[in-house]
Amino acid sequence: MIDTRTAPYAALLLRLTLGLLFLAHAGLKVFVFTPSGTAGFFGSIGLPPALAYVTIVWELAGAVALILGVWTRAVAFAMIPILIGSIVTVHGAAGFFFSNANGGWEYPAFWIVALAVQALIGDGSLALKPMPAFKQRATA
Repeated sequence: MIDTRTAPYAALLLRLTLGLLFLAHAGLKVFVFTPSGTAGFFGSIGLPPALAYVTIVWELAGAVALILGVWTRAVAFAMIPILIGSIVTVHGAAGFFFSNANGGWEYPAFWIVALAVQALIGDGSLALKPMPAFKQRATA
């Protein structure tokens, strides 16, 4: 049974956490690796270097949208391809554990599940622009 009194706060907590994680991930690419360094890394693994800039903007925009609660369901689903890409291009070959060299795929996989959960449960409390609720069909 879902506790409808506290569920909106759980969704808010998840939404804020996911947004902050994406903000930290984008910050790592901007402030530590630098955008040009990130582009160089993308190129070194066979991706178009320009995709690094798209990824940084995507992560920043998604982070801000999640934190503010702007179209949370759509944004959560839209962030999943970044993580699938990280598994396919970098982390998947490193094995399961993220402590392996080049990080394993367990952390991005868990992050994907958390985003899917966020998309399924919705905006939560204090959302700036909640998405319309799914309409339920009447059962006969």
